[in-house]
Amino acid sequence: MEQSNRKWWILVTVSLAVFMAMLDITIVNVALPEIQKKFSSNFSNLQWVLNGYTLVYAAMLLPVSKLGDIIGLKKVFLLGLSVFVIGSLTSGLASSHLWLNIFRGLQGIGGAAMMSLSLTIVTSSFPDKQRGLALGFWSGAVGLAISGGPLIGGALVDSLGWRSIFLINIPFGILAILLGIFFIQESNRNSNEKIDFFGFLLSTAMIFTMVLALIQKEMHENYSWIDWHILSLLSLSIVFFIAFLVAERKVKNPMIELSIFKNGSFNGANIAAFVLGAGLYGGFTYLAILMQNYMGYSAFETGMKMLLISGFTIILGPMAGIISGKIGNRWLISGALLIGAIGMIVLRHMMKVPFEWSYLIPGFVLAGISNALVNPPISNAAMSSVDPKHVGMASGILNVFRQVGISFGVVILGIHLTEGYNHSLDKQMMGVQNISAEFKNQMLDVFHKTGAFAGSQIFESKQAEVFKQIPAFGDIKNIVFSAFNTGMKDVDLFIAILLLIGSFASAVLIKKRKPSNQTAVIHKDNAASENSNLK
Repeated sequence: MEQSNRKWWILVTVSLAVFMAMLDITIVNVALPEIQKKFSSNFSNLQWVLNGYTLVYAAMLLPVSKLGDIIGLKKVFLLGLSVFVIGSLTSGLASSHLWLNIFRGLQGIGGAAMMSLSLTIVTSSFPDKQRGLALGFWSGAVGLAISGGPLIGGALVDSLGWRSIFLINIPFGILAILLGIFFIQESNRNSNEKIDFFGFLLSTAMIFTMVLALIQKEMHENYSWIDWHILSLLSLSIVFFIAFLVAERKVKNPMIELSIFKNGSFNGANIAAFVLGAGLYGGFTYLAILMQNYMGYSAFETGMKMLLISGFTIILGPMAGIISGKIGNRWLISGALLIGAIGMIVLRHMMKVPFEWSYLIPGFVLAGISNALVNPPISNAAMSSVDPKHVGMASGILNVFRQVGISFGVVILGIHLTEGYNHSLDKQMMGVQNISAEFKNQMLDVFHKTGAFAGSQIFESKQAEVFKQIPAFGDIKNIVFSAFNTGMKDVDLFIAILLLIGSFASAVLIKKRKPSNQTAVIHKDNAASENSNLK
């Protein structure tokens, strides 16, 4: 097959794999109630159905990227796909929440290989002139999977049950494996390199403990940052980080070539990826809570409305790749993040109680445009700023920054929302007339325990039965909704600040890439590999 046709089939293959890998981060949310009924599990155990995948996925991004450089991108990518398919099958057949959590971790290993190496494969398969367009399609698959998860998950759970969200991966995974075997060419291996096992262990432990600390904070709102559950994990992560830096300076074949961080463009792209994950993607969690728990939309309806954000990636994603080739990655990234920040400020200004869908539309549109425009140039800036032999490593690092950003954002934004909610709730409840102080304190205790995310459900619970008898019940419900609105406004402002930081950092750090023979080197290798295959 001609190289010009082959590369587009490669793009289809890796985009399908990436879509599945990212989808499995978000699709499970809507299935949790059904899983809870099936296994009669508590909420803490259920959260590990989500966190087990995320934790292993984040920890394995760097090791699988390096492994691809050493033994070959195609081998590791297809191995990751196979592991992901096996993990999906076993998750779909799991007999208990414990086994489901374990098999989700297996999925995470495969997902990390698919996600990290796919970016390297796309970069090495396309020349400079077409790389932006290709990365646009790749980024479109990522964005669509992240925000389309609730929609797809809701449709599958409603029609086929919770096991279908895992089993659906099997036919598509097998298709991707077959396409990969036929179309993806094996990369030139760095045969002189050996696996840095010490660096492998330290980097995995560093990311594992860091993300686990964030997960613990997310799962236990009552834990402070200096609680030993959190502080011990963060301290371990710092120790592993320092040990990793020392080790990498001394070994012959380091896990990460630290010199790549001397490149401003690479650093700027990673900062942009982090704030995008922490701000926009982390914020999706709380926008979904707003629409489901306070506006009354079902999971499927929420997914449909979130398409207003993700849908732009289908059209603007490829266009962004073309635009970045004309105006450069620097200004497209900076401008896209600025648009996202404006979208959050608009959303903050428009939101009010009673919540209505029309209030969200302007902010969603701007966030959708930002999401669609920013991903392709971030990937392009990171991958084109490093030496060709380091593109696999660069891909892994970029994905770590994005994934850790998402985990960080979910935790930090949740803290801001809860603090804003509690402060507003206390202030407004104290102003309610004709209710005794003792009764106010009882109600506040209930609302604080159930938390900001309970929404309308708290007023339908047995705990709230006694409150329905008082004349001010309608006012109290309005106070709770107003308190959540206050918390969401704090979240919107924090997201806007994060995106503005990313916009500024991108404008300062990312430079226009100087012409080089990078593409020629990569495609000379590909051509040699193609000729070898034909022989």
